[in-house]
Amino acid sequence: MILAHRIQLDPTAKQRIYFAKAAGTARLVWNWSLAEWNEQYAAGGKPKASELKRYFNSAKYDLYPWLSEIHRDAHAQPFANLQTAFNNFFAGRARRPTFKKKGKSRDSFYCACDKLSVDDDRVRLPVVGSVRMTEALRFDGKIQSAVVSRDADRWFISIQVEMPDPKPAKPSGESIGIDLGLTTFAALSNGEKIEAPKPLAASIKRLRRLSRRHSRKVKGSNNRRKAAMKLARHHRRVRNIRQDFLHQTSTRLSKNHAAVCVEDLNVSGMVKNRCLSRAISDASWSEFRRLLDYKCPLYGSTLTVRARFFASSKTCSDCGHKVDSLPLSVREWVCPSCGSLHDRDTNAGKNLLSGTVPSARRELTPVEIAALTLGNQRETAVGDTGTTTVRTHVRSHRR
Repeated sequence: MILAHRIQLDPTAKQRIYFAKAAGTARLVWNWSLAEWNEQYAAGGKPKASELKRYFNSAKYDLYPWLSEIHRDAHAQPFANLQTAFNNFFAGRARRPTFKKKGKSRDSFYCACDKLSVDDDRVRLPVVGSVRMTEALRFDGKIQSAVVSRDADRWFISIQVEMPDPKPAKPSGESIGIDLGLTTFAALSNGEKIEAPKPLAASIKRLRRLSRRHSRKVKGSNNRRKAAMKLARHHRRVRNIRQDFLHQTSTRLSKNHAAVCVEDLNVSGMVKNRCLSRAISDASWSEFRRLLDYKCPLYGSTLTVRARFFASSKTCSDCGHKVDSLPLSVREWVCPSCGSLHDRDTNAGKNLLSGTVPSARRELTPVEIAALTLGNQRETAVGDTGTTTVRTHVRSHRR
């Protein structure tokens, strides 16, 4: 197993200058190789990153003499990254690679395993020497590689470590089903509901204000650069709040439950809904699923992914009856078959945990039939889908 630990660096002023130069070198080599690739492809050729790298190495110091100041790993790895990007593009897993622009793309550069060493809270990098880290490396194992990147005004290093496959004991906690949503981030099959911090929704006004201030500054001025840095720092704060919540939640669930069942959501398709796209992106369902993918085996729990079209919300978790329609505005509903009152999200979590819809239906007692009839009479005034009686929550909105 390979795990990566991302640690903040505390470089000196001279080291910061080198980091910026190395990141700019990686960006320049990427753009050069992408331009050559597009030119050869347009001419009917079949370009390869290895051939582009060989040609670039034969003439790089003639074209760019200042490359001798930057370690070779910074201008060698972009070719491998470009090959991977085009492989993903041709396989339909990603978009076509595009050119990188200073100030728009992420500043980063690569360092191979034989060029770096870690000693407690310091990492030794080529050219710049020892750089202080804000914390020590947590993982014990063979270091594979490292990537130094900039986030706003801070520099980070992501160190990949190869570790033996873990063989942890299975957690003793109960198995749970997780239904992801927007009203609550996650509804568990045991009735627990996890609220999301929604950092983007809480900071959207300030982000808009900082964005307006940045756009009004003169392009190329120092004031525009300062405004851009303030905006970037606030975006980083929003992202850190979200990541902290996702890490803590995913760790707690995978560490304390023997099995975790989730639904295979089509997030890329759901974000195309212009009414829900911002809320879905703020919840970050895909990142939560990615964290569960590697944390469940790490802590010994089992992750089960249910089919995408499994009707978890519309199926009664008690008797298995499936209603024809259940709009998103309906948060509670009464099963017309057995009379059970269901919370929409908790019921979905129970169905995701069971995996199979129960087929056995019990006969209703006279008391339950009378209660169901009385409930139907009360609920009909609220809403009726024609196939089942539903209860909706009326939410007030501040304008």
